[in-house]
Amino acid sequence: MSRLKLIILLIPAFLSLELRAGMAVYDDLGHLVELEQPASRIVSLAPHLTEMAFAAGAGDKLVGVVSYSDYPPAALEIPIIGSYNNINDESLVALQPDLVLVWNSGNGPDLAQRLRGLQLTVFVNEPKRLPDIARSIKNIGMLADTLPLAEKASAEFLDRYQVLVESNSGKAPVSAFIELWHEPMMTVNGTHIISDSIELCGGINIFADALPLVPRINVESVVRRDPDVIIATGMADERPEWLDEWLIWEDVSAVKSNSLHSINPDLISRHSPRILQGVERLCGFFDRARESSVSNPIK
Repeated sequence: MSRLKLIILLIPAFLSLELRAGMAVYDDLGHLVELEQPASRIVSLAPHLTEMAFAAGAGDKLVGVVSYSDYPPAALEIPIIGSYNNINDESLVALQPDLVLVWNSGNGPDLAQRLRGLQLTVFVNEPKRLPDIARSIKNIGMLADTLPLAEKASAEFLDRYQVLVESNSGKAPVSAFIELWHEPMMTVNGTHIISDSIELCGGINIFADALPLVPRINVESVVRRDPDVIIATGMADERPEWLDEWLIWEDVSAVKSNSLHSINPDLISRHSPRILQGVERLCGFFDRARESSVSNPIK
């Protein structure tokens, strides 16, 4: 057999290996996720994963999502199979997905193993730092064979991220309290992606040392740590009424400087490309607090 004929015969094998490698990625827990063919039926078990799939160019491959998967608008047309913390296994299996996108801390650490027991291929997502979002988008694109679109979205995210890093570098530190919810009062510790957003803006998360990812706390513990800024996520764009309950604590620095703000949780709590919009607002709140500190230097 001539050398040329041998090369021609081997080309399909090389292409097959290349394609297979393109559909093998490690998820955020270090598990190897492999597909023999590109994912064409994807189920997303978290709103932010739905957004990531669309950003990766795989939105048209989604056949099931969970409640609150409301962005982009096209996501509203996809069948809902439950909520992020209450998945209907029968409905999920009936969709015959070749890839299930799972949120580890939201869906629960046992769900991925349970779904693997049902012979489903699972990609577990748990971004802890902002650049992790770009990597996740790219990985979803690799599994869905939409890599060019995913790489473009990933690069755009990293470019915007780098601009924010550079524009906030070297700024005076600002202590911050993020109030995820009021009753029970909840915040985030230092390993949460919101804490990474705080750090990018030159802030200090006053509960970074807490052990749970989302600890429950009380008013007195916030008062003792005396944050420069208090930011509530509340519901949607409306400023939550309970944010003004902090006004009775007149000795807290955030109250003294009128640094009580709110951010739509979809823009700061979701691990999606839109989080950079929330980060921009967060940085703006910190800048206002710095200006107030200059005007009133005594804390």
